[in-house]
Amino acid sequence: NRRKKKGDNILENPSIPNPFPELCCSPFASVLSASLLPKATSRKKQVIKVYSEDDTSRALEVPSDITARDVCQLLILKNHYVDDHSWTLFEQLTHTGLGRAIEDHELVMEVQSNWVMEEETKLYFRKNYAKYEFFKNPLSFFPDHMISFPSETNADLSHSGILQMFLSSSTYPEIHGYLHAKEQGKKSWKKLYFLLRRSGLYFSTKGTSKEPRHLQFFCEFSNSDMYMSLTGKKISGAPTNYGFCFKPNKSGGTRDLKQLCADDEQSRTCWMTAIRLLKYGMQLYQNYMQPYQGRSGCSPLNITPMRSISENSLVAMDFSGHRSRIIENPTEALSVAVEEGLAWRRRGCLRLNSHGSPIAVSNMGMSIHRSQSWFHHKISREEAQRLILQHGLVDGVFLVRDSQSNPKTFVLSLSHGLKIKHFQIVPLEDDGKLFYTLDDGHTRFTDLIQLVEFYQLNKGVLPCKLKHYCARIAL
Repeated sequence: NRRKKKGDNILENPSIPNPFPELCCSPFASVLSASLLPKATSRKKQVIKVYSEDDTSRALEVPSDITARDVCQLLILKNHYVDDHSWTLFEQLTHTGLGRAIEDHELVMEVQSNWVMEEETKLYFRKNYAKYEFFKNPLSFFPDHMISFPSETNADLSHSGILQMFLSSSTYPEIHGYLHAKEQGKKSWKKLYFLLRRSGLYFSTKGTSKEPRHLQFFCEFSNSDMYMSLTGKKISGAPTNYGFCFKPNKSGGTRDLKQLCADDEQSRTCWMTAIRLLKYGMQLYQNYMQPYQGRSGCSPLNITPMRSISENSLVAMDFSGHRSRIIENPTEALSVAVEEGLAWRRRGCLRLNSHGSPIAVSNMGMSIHRSQSWFHHKISREEAQRLILQHGLVDGVFLVRDSQSNPKTFVLSLSHGLKIKHFQIVPLEDDGKLFYTLDDGHTRFTDLIQLVEFYQLNKGVLPCKLKHYCARIAL
């Protein structure tokens, strides 16, 4: 005689027809409308706690079979965020300094069931722009000196050819190169030649020999998860900052970790990407394709983002003459847009402060940037690098921060070519006015917002345009 909550009996009894079938047709029905579905009461529910970058947290009651993607969709809806398919659930082991992006298809409760009491483990909700970047640009993820193809394969493979080989069940490229391995039960590290094959990860006991008698098995991946080292050399004493490891499911702790360390970020990214593809295969591609399914123009291994109807209805117009005209040249349209933005600022347009009162830009130049999501006040170089690494080493991921070495200047930290580069933003005073510059005064900006907006449209002196900013979101 369990008392039912008000409204629960509408759909619980299958003999009573559902008077509102359209309520069950939401694309988020699996997450938000679980209680409305027939037989939904048989699904057990549990409470999970999810953290954000600023360490605020949110408790969610979710079904036991909820996936990481579903949790992200739920948080996107609850917080009214824009879904750009880069939101990720991240598992972080605080004491050992390890972390990994949980794959979209993984069951969150299964992930939590592998946690051990001795380790403080948290779930984080954050962006990861590099999650499926290898599907878009595989050539940069697998350098020639680290990858070998079967002898019968044409070595000059195309963009899609490499991916199809990784996803094929019959063939698999071989990844090879040197890695530092932590000796079991010891503090010492040993540099060995490793090979990744479909059957697992091996190292050579004799130089770079690939003969079967010289290969020793190191690890397979079906019963373990791969983590990235977030603390570099501090905890494990690794020879470099590019560590990763394998943690057996339901292990007893750090003694069971199989720790490796690469010489640079390109090498670590190559190994970790290849192992992800080996472990999950076509499931990763299905995860990547899921947001695009049902859209026209999206063929396998060749995805082009579709412009929305509203975007297609917009055109650039020139109203400077007696008659208006459509600007058809894209280069001219871009330059006109930049010029209009600069003219808008030169006219001394007013902006609104937090109370809605107008305030002149010239009076705000020193502090207006502090309200921007891309600006991080008083964080160190190491913290900036950690933030960018967490958001994914994709070209164009950036943030702006205060300079620690010179309190009057700022620093633009930018990801490019799997490296994080730092550019000093210098203030200049000319005729009593303050400007900011990245190129010794050749290009000047009245405030940091103008500077960021310019380099989002123009590469200028930077190695690439600013594309994705790192932000500390709150839940």
